[in-house]
Amino acid sequence: MKTKSLIACGLALAGFALCPAVRADEVTDWNANMLTAFRTANVSPLVASRSAALVSAAVYDALNGIERRYEPIHVAANAPPEASRRAAAVQAAYAMLVKLFPAQRPNLDFQLTASLAGIVSEEAVENSQSMLRGIDWGQAVADAIWAWRSTDGFTTAPPSFPGGVADGQWRPTPPAFLPAAGLQFAYMTPWAMNSRSQFRPDGPPALASDQYAADFDETRLMGSASSLLRTADQTLACQFWGVGGTATYLWNHLAVSLATERHHTLSENARLLALLNIAIADAAIACWEAKYTYTFWRPITTIPLTEPGWTTLLVTPNHPEYPSGHSTLSGAAAAVLADHFGDDTSLTFDSDVLLGVTRSFSSFSAALDEIKEARIFAGIHFRTACEDGQTTGANVANYILENSFRRLHGE
Repeated sequence: MKTKSLIACGLALAGFALCPAVRADEVTDWNANMLTAFRTANVSPLVASRSAALVSAAVYDALNGIERRYEPIHVAANAPPEASRRAAAVQAAYAMLVKLFPAQRPNLDFQLTASLAGIVSEEAVENSQSMLRGIDWGQAVADAIWAWRSTDGFTTAPPSFPGGVADGQWRPTPPAFLPAAGLQFAYMTPWAMNSRSQFRPDGPPALASDQYAADFDETRLMGSASSLLRTADQTLACQFWGVGGTATYLWNHLAVSLATERHHTLSENARLLALLNIAIADAAIACWEAKYTYTFWRPITTIPLTEPGWTTLLVTPNHPEYPSGHSTLSGAAAAVLADHFGDDTSLTFDSDVLLGVTRSFSSFSAALDEIKEARIFAGIHFRTACEDGQTTGANVANYILENSFRRLHGE
């Protein structure tokens, strides 16, 4: 068995680990491995939301199946006695990542061996029998969650969506004029919500309304590629949130940073990251369900009708405008992390694309305000789409916080 040969390698390597390096724990290590795998495979922001939920759910259910403290996501607690918690978490993450990215298996094998060596060298109590039980359990959990979500609708190719030509209807946008993307997310099975439409927002403002006129003018003035009203720092913020990594990377990296500062345990990290990524994944489903319900046009479609030559700071994504995807996913992520750490927490985000660029805030609310404006000032959204998106994401997250991951036995 391949895994057991890797265990043997890990046991052998442990003999050379005379002075283990300072690091995080297996849950956060493999969260970092996950984000690296996403970058290597060039996973889209939308697909990353589902993939991160798969990995985090497997790790959480594997660890929780041994500790039996909280409600499971999908796999009932049935781990063998004295199974290694750390080995179970490692194997669950590894197994799910191999399923998602089979071409990356050689690198994932190397990371698995290093993780197992770290467990053996640091804790004598993690004997080989305990590790084997943990690995078998972690693999079983990953297999069960993979089988469960294999029928969620992600791999079902929906018909192409070309859009419409009536006023207010989405249609392909320049420069590539691609068909609408991510349509299957509008029909996917939720992770924790009751239904895809459970938190559907009210929809974009009517074209003849004062709200639409105000939204239109703001994006026209602030979101133009040549806007003289947008400051240099606002332009940098647009680039940071628009091209500087996915919402999944930004919020996962922040969560791990905050958890490390506060010395979270292995179990606390597993639960927090599962909450975060399942909230993001369900927010993506809720958002795309709304996008393809309302199919609202983008600023790049409508503003040039009255101002020929107008163009956006950033390239417009190829899907309907309302609600904003980044705003919805960030609204969910911020709600989970604010609930855990408190809204008035000092935050610093870094980027996996714009290396060395950071954005710092005094609270989660302040970060959401900048994210909202960054979509408007980039020219790709109207304000209502961003505000309603953040509200939708927060509603999704609050529902999950209230109804999932609850402590067992009333403890």
